[in-house]
Amino acid sequence: MSPHTHARRRGRLSAAALSLAAAAALLVTGVGPSATAEPGADGPAPSMNASFASAAAEYGVPRDVLAAVGYGETHFDGHRGEPSQAGGYGVMHLVSNPSRHTLEQAAELTGEPVAELRRDTDANIHGGAAVLRAYADKLGLDAAERRDVDEWYPAIARYSGATGVAARLYADTVYELLAKGISGTAPDGERVTVDGREVHPDKDAAPAAPPRAQSPDYPDAKWVPADPANYREGRTGKLDTIIIHVTQGSYAGTISWFQNPDAKVSSHYVVRSSDGEATQMVRDADTAYHARSANPSSLGIEHEGYVDDPSWFTDAMYRSSARLTRHLADKHGIPLDREHIIGHSEAPGNDHTDPGKHWDWDTYMRLVKG
Repeated sequence: MSPHTHARRRGRLSAAALSLAAAAALLVTGVGPSATAEPGADGPAPSMNASFASAAAEYGVPRDVLAAVGYGETHFDGHRGEPSQAGGYGVMHLVSNPSRHTLEQAAELTGEPVAELRRDTDANIHGGAAVLRAYADKLGLDAAERRDVDEWYPAIARYSGATGVAARLYADTVYELLAKGISGTAPDGERVTVDGREVHPDKDAAPAAPPRAQSPDYPDAKWVPADPANYREGRTGKLDTIIIHVTQGSYAGTISWFQNPDAKVSSHYVVRSSDGEATQMVRDADTAYHARSANPSSLGIEHEGYVDDPSWFTDAMYRSSARLTRHLADKHGIPLDREHIIGHSEAPGNDHTDPGKHWDWDTYMRLVKG
């Protein structure tokens, strides 16, 4: 177990002792402390704001960097310990899949059990901070550089688990959030904010990435090809359906996952929540692995977000996706109705729930037809 974990747990126990002392004072004097005491080891969990602050202090990672990474990954929702599509857990999306093991790395660095890192938000945030600090140390960032938000760009790119374009997309998203500011809500209603500021990230230390090419099938999309293990060239069925998916993860993370040969999944397009940016990953003429028996006859469009969190389904996303769907329907002769534009949950032989109850089909189809 690391000294960091001992210190954190000692802090919790000390807080518990202070709470007991405060309670005793209240019994004697009838007057309590003016500020709320920290929770004890057996008391309520720390607030998310407190977790970001304590993890930042413990691991020397700027609090706003931690919060921006967490918001970019999950909008501050740990999803009750359920994994993302890529096997990521918690607010900080600590990953355990065949090719990436930041969950296990966090366990080694913090001394926290893997099960705790999956489901406990405080542990998960500290785990994410520990992994980020490990990347900063490998990059040789000193104490002064670690205090500078702009110096963290290459460490954040590494945290993505991606390479090339996807890694840059991930880090760019974090710095866009830092520039604009964040106002998010945790599942319990707690507000977590980051004030916007001018940012000038140091991109020189991040791996170089070639310019993103334009999509060969849709002029408004970028082109980042999926790994050949995740789709099949050509089709064995008549193309007659467009299937709407939700990524259960971030935009950059999904692009990275579809480039990973261990994934064995893909879609034709991925659409970003914040601004509707679209990336094509499989040619229309080829068979993406996204809907089982419906693969040969369908096109798949993934939408950044989680089915249980409507905050991801922005107007920009709906409008961009609707333009894409209309383009594909017109190009391939697919009728503009709900028999041919369907959710993943409606595809034959599937047990998925996306796009879920928060997806506004009436608005979406109105935009598609309009």
